[in-house]
Amino acid sequence: MNPLFPRLIAAFLVGLGIALAGFAVSHGLERFRMSDRSVTVKGLAEKEVQSDFAVWTLSFRRAGSDFGGVQQALAADRDKVTAFLFLIARGFTDAEVEARPLQVQDLFAREYAQGNQPLRFNGTGQVLVKSDRVAEVEAAARAVDPLIQAGVQLGGEGEGHSGPRFQLRGVNDVKAPLLAEATRNAREQANKFAAEAGAQLGPLKNANQGVIRITGDDGNDFDNGSSRLKRLRVVSTFEYELK
Repeated sequence: MNPLFPRLIAAFLVGLGIALAGFAVSHGLERFRMSDRSVTVKGLAEKEVQSDFAVWTLSFRRAGSDFGGVQQALAADRDKVTAFLFLIARGFTDAEVEARPLQVQDLFAREYAQGNQPLRFNGTGQVLVKSDRVAEVEAAARAVDPLIQAGVQLGGEGEGHSGPRFQLRGVNDVKAPLLAEATRNAREQANKFAAEAGAQLGPLKNANQGVIRITGDDGNDFDNGSSRLKRLRVVSTFEYELK
C-alpha cells in the first residue's frame, strides 16, 4: 500500500467535513436573512366627532366695604344665575346644575395686606352646569346677555367670562373602528411595498397601535375643551414578514 494513501484519506475526510460545515453555515445564514426580511409601515386614521358632554362654570363676583352687603349681593346673583338656567336657558334640571358655596374674603386680614384697599371685602360664587345636552349648553352660553343686564358680574377675579368646556367621554365607542381603519391602511401599504419588491406579504411580526390623539377644530395642537367638534387621529405601526 502506498504510504501516502492513509494521509490522502485523512485529508479528504477533513476537507469533506470543512465543506459540509461551510454548507451548513451558509445555509443557516441564508435562512436568517430570509427570516429577517420584513417591512415596517405606519397606518393613519382620522375622524371628526361631536362632543358628548359639557361642563360650564358660571363665575360671578362682588366687592364692597360691608361683609353682609357683599354676601347678600352674591346670594342674589346666584339666584339670578340659577333662575336663568332653570327657566330661560333650555330648562336645565337640578341634576345638571350645581351651586357652589359663596366665598367672601377680607382683604385687610390677608398677610401683607395693604391698608389703602378701596373695598375691604371681595366675594365670588360659582354655578356649574354638567350635562350631556351639549347643544343646549352651547346655546345657553351664547345667551347670557340677560344676566349681564341684570347686573351679574360674570367671571372670577382677574378673569373674563369663560365658556363651556366640551368633552368626549365616549372615545372608546370610536376607538375600535379608528384602529381598524389604521390597520387596513397599514396593510394596504405593506402589500403595495411587497408587490413592488417582488415578494409576498407574510404574517404580522410586531404591532404598536399607537395613541389616539384628540384635538379641537380651533387649530391648536391639543384639546383645551373650547371646541365642540373633536378631531381624533391615530398612527399605528406594524411590521410584516416578507416571503
